[in-house]
Amino acid sequence: MKAIILAAGVGRRLGKNLPKSLMMLPNGKSILENQITILRELGIREILVVVGFKKELVMENCSNVIYVYNPMFHVTNTAKSLERALELIEPDDVMWINGDVFLEAAVVDKVMKENTNAVAVNKAKCGQEEVKYKTNSRGEVIEISKDITDCEGEAVGINKITRKDFLSFLHNLKRCKPMDYFEKAIEMSIKEGVVFRAVDISMYTCLEIDFQEDLDSVWRMLRND
Repeated sequence: MKAIILAAGVGRRLGKNLPKSLMMLPNGKSILENQITILRELGIREILVVVGFKKELVMENCSNVIYVYNPMFHVTNTAKSLERALELIEPDDVMWINGDVFLEAAVVDKVMKENTNAVAVNKAKCGQEEVKYKTNSRGEVIEISKDITDCEGEAVGINKITRKDFLSFLHNLKRCKPMDYFEKAIEMSIKEGVVFRAVDISMYTCLEIDFQEDLDSVWRMLRND
């Protein structure tokens, strides 16, 4: 299995003038370093990190990964960043993670162990900006976007595509518009019959860092451990 971390965005809402992946944690690691450490400990050796905004700072933070540059980071979104990375590797089982997510190892481990395509989700109440999801009676994702009104919870930004569906998913990423999120390609793939299982990780720590209060929550959490 390979892993991709999407860390090209500007992260204006956090207001730090730094990539969100470089926000520091009480243990002295950045969010990115924390993700890479977890992936390595779980046995993933090939890790690609897609960079864009202030790429040199991100690349200086961690030297033991493969960096992929998205030069259009300011006018594209996660679909195109993920597309760039997938284009560089042979079809394989691939996990990808948003670079602004603080998470514990159990989240990654649970998604890795799924034998099909997977979307990590929780049962949290969602606001307008969260990516939401709905499933069918078999626990398969049938909708995933920010626009769902009667959602079941949040899709937290940790996902997996299997070798079998790698090429069809990459094709759908190519069909996405520049500012689409990668969830658009997941929806396209679902309409073509590709199955993505919702993996509930509500019992574990997994938090997207969008605002200062999110980062403050992580600091409080880690200091109390």
